[in-house]
Amino acid sequence: MTVIVVANPKGGVGKSTLSTQVAGYLARRGHTVLLGDSDRQQSASRWLALRPKQARPIVTWDASHNDNLKPPPGTTHVVLDTPAGLHGRDLKEVLKRADKLLIPLQPSVFDIMATQDFVAELQERRRSVGLPIGVVGMRVDARTLSAEKLRAFVQGLELPVLTYLRDTQNYINLAGQGLTLFDVAPGRVQRDLEQWLPICHWLEQ
Repeated sequence: MTVIVVANPKGGVGKSTLSTQVAGYLARRGHTVLLGDSDRQQSASRWLALRPKQARPIVTWDASHNDNLKPPPGTTHVVLDTPAGLHGRDLKEVLKRADKLLIPLQPSVFDIMATQDFVAELQERRRSVGLPIGVVGMRVDARTLSAEKLRAFVQGLELPVLTYLRDTQNYINLAGQGLTLFDVAPGRVQRDLEQWLPICHWLEQ
């Protein structure tokens, strides 16, 4: 079983969006996927409640308490959506169970500043656990000054930046239906699927 954790202590950076899309991709690949929601807002669980029955199944799982961090038998992949403010002991416990870690990051100076300490803590822990970590730029408009600042920031990270995902209504519209890019005809979201190729490759490694 592979456990993929999506984490960033800053709220509103796109953790649930990234988590649900990763779960949708893995389900599309035929895996038995469980979407663990440790966020008190239960955004991922609410998204699953909207998911149509004809879509590829993704199982919900309330992981908001540590004693629930054991997925049911038969699960091949777990995607864990974590809460804002994750650090210290809670972060340590999550990382113990993680096989891979994705960090969503938006091109905002406030998001970047809030992420710096988190990245530093991860780099310290990574030396002992060897956890594969990837950064994903969220809602990035390449034409903006904030996007340039984001690129300048990530260049200084000792972590791979997998891709930059554009700011598009596709994610919002699909989320409102309990769907992902991988649940609809590729022609509708071709540009976004192309941006996802590095993430998909990283997930399959």
